[in-house]
Amino acid sequence: MTLQVLYFAWLRERIGQGRETVETEAETIADLIAELRAREDRYDLAFSDTSALRAALDQRLVPLDTPLADAREVAFFPPMTGG
Repeated sequence: MTLQVLYFAWLRERIGQGRETVETEAETIADLIAELRAREDRYDLAFSDTSALRAALDQRLVPLDTPLADAREVAFFPPMTGG
């Protein structure tokens, strides 16, 4: 499956880019994270603490165990706070 993966805030800084096209065989967002972490040290560092991570699947906030199914886009970002 081909996905657009978007990175925001410190994830973008650590990975060094804001978006990329990824070929994956991952079944869930958590599986995708595992694949990304195995790529390079910069991904491993960016995804080292998944408790400080939120994900959106096709622009809808979802838990990390959500199946990718027919998704086209996954976005990763830190938790947001208001103020």
